[in-house]
Amino acid sequence: MKHFEDRFVGDGTQFYMQGWEPEHPKAVAALVHGQGEHTGRYAHVGSGLSEAGYTLVGFDLRGHGRSDGQRGHSPGYETLMDDVARFLQQVATRYPELPVFLYGHSLGGAIVVNFALRRKADLVGVIATGPLFKLAFEPPAIKLILAGVMNSIFPRFSQDSGLDHTALSRDPEIVRAYEADPLVNGRITARHFYGFHNAGLWALEHAEELSLPLLLMHGTADRITSESASREFARKAWPLVTFHAWEGFFHELHNEPENAEVIRTMIEWMDGKLKR
Repeated sequence: MKHFEDRFVGDGTQFYMQGWEPEHPKAVAALVHGQGEHTGRYAHVGSGLSEAGYTLVGFDLRGHGRSDGQRGHSPGYETLMDDVARFLQQVATRYPELPVFLYGHSLGGAIVVNFALRRKADLVGVIATGPLFKLAFEPPAIKLILAGVMNSIFPRFSQDSGLDHTALSRDPEIVRAYEADPLVNGRITARHFYGFHNAGLWALEHAEELSLPLLLMHGTADRITSESASREFARKAWPLVTFHAWEGFFHELHNEPENAEVIRTMIEWMDGKLKR
């Protein structure tokens, strides 16, 4: 397996990109990570996919990781869609002959599903884990009102996301590593929150319009994003959705103690799509 790093520029923003390549890749999984984190937290996923012949390549979202931008901020959801389009163009340039899957977790999970609904792309399929269609809890009404007001008058207004780190994984080492990671950030702006909150609801309303195969996976004990919302999406978008509920798993399926089983499920699903 070879690891590479690269950068690309879009809309005046410099993005960091990295990947994990087997010697003879048969397809690419293009990664969009979650809120507040970065692609470096997926190295073990890259290793697992590489052993099965898949390249994993991802980019740090604007305002995240090693990419430019105010921490936890995006100018709007369509900007995020544009960023993914630019990223996929980089993937297509680097791997012009390989089929591509779009893979996202949490915020990234909702982004890849929204991208599949809103944009046309040459993809074999989409994988979403713990997608942020809805939060697993109802945000206080005052926070939603404040986000709406600040989105209008001061969209860059930033506050702590309030993420419960212990809800990420049942493995305490994962939680400790997350808290010690200097590239992880806990900030979120009004515009960014308002954008993904509305986009998650939009995706649920337009689930019937899905036109690509989707592997949708969620932990039943996820306290961050709503497993029932994923079930709702899967029901509405059937039969294009393969839904897998992981009993008792927390939010980051790829970081649970049984992560090898999760990665193997992704591989088997992608293998099945490539054989068609």
